[in-house]
Amino acid sequence: MGLFGRSKSARLGTLKKKEIPHGIWDKCRDCNEIVFKKQLEENLNVCPTCAFHHPMTAPARIGLLTDPETFSEIDASMKSVDILKFEGVAAYSEKLQQNQEKTGMNDAIICGTAKLNKRDYALGVMDFRFLGASMGSVVGEKVVRLTELATSKRLPLVLVTASGGARMYEGMLSLMQMAKTSGALARHAEANLPYIVIMTHPTTAGVTASFASLGDITIAEPKALIGFAGPRVIKDTTQAKLPEGFQSSEFLMKKGMIDRIVERKNLRNELSLLLEYFSKAC
Repeated sequence: MGLFGRSKSARLGTLKKKEIPHGIWDKCRDCNEIVFKKQLEENLNVCPTCAFHHPMTAPARIGLLTDPETFSEIDASMKSVDILKFEGVAAYSEKLQQNQEKTGMNDAIICGTAKLNKRDYALGVMDFRFLGASMGSVVGEKVVRLTELATSKRLPLVLVTASGGARMYEGMLSLMQMAKTSGALARHAEANLPYIVIMTHPTTAGVTASFASLGDITIAEPKALIGFAGPRVIKDTTQAKLPEGFQSSEFLMKKGMIDRIVERKNLRNELSLLLEYFSKAC
C-alpha cells in the first residue's frame, strides 16, 4: 500500500510519545513561573525568578543553621494523642498518621541543641508540611521543654516559626499552649538569656500571638506572611480599610514588629553574628 493509502492510525502508531517524569518541575506560588525543581532545591528553595522564599523542611533548615553533625534532638518520640476523639472529614488520629507517614516526623516541630560556628545554642524548627505546622499539645510541650533546657544550661534559644495557628483538633488544649510557652520564655528572659525568633512564610494566628512575637531579636524572611487573623476576618470585625500588604514581613518591619529581614542565603551568617554578640553581652 502506498504512503497515502495507509490508515491514519497506522501512521500515528509509529510515533512514540515522550513521557515527562513526574516531580521534575515546580510552580512558584508568587510569580507562577515554572521552575526546575532541582534548581529550586539548590537555591535553598528560593525562586530564581522572583526570589520568593518557599517553605523549607525542618531537617533542611537545621542543616542550614547548624554545624555538621552537631544537632542533638530531644523529645523525638513525643506524639500527639486524639484526646477529644475529634470527628470530622477525617478523624484526628487518621490525620496524624497520614502526616507522620508523609513527613517522617512525629509532629510539627523538631527541637534540640546544636552548634553554629562552634557556639552552643538551643534550636527549634517548625515544619509546615505537618498539618500546616499547627500548634497542638506536643508542639507546645516541646517548645517549653526546649526553653527550659536552654534556661538550665544557659544557652541562647532560637525558634524558627512557620504555622497556620492553633490545632483545632485539640480545642482548648491547643489554646493553652500559648500561655504555657509564653511562661517558659518569661523564665528564660528572667535568667538574662537571649531568645531569637526567625519568622518564615507563613507564621500566623496562635503562634504569632504567643512565642513567635516574644523574641529579643525578631528576624523574618522576605515576603513572609505574618499575622493573627486573615484579612477578611479583620476587615469584617473592624470595618476598616486595610493597607496593602499589611501582613507582609516588609510592612511589619516598617511598623517595628520585626527587627530585620534577612534573605535565606544570608541567614546562617546573620544568626552566627547574633550568637557571637550575645555570647559577649551575657
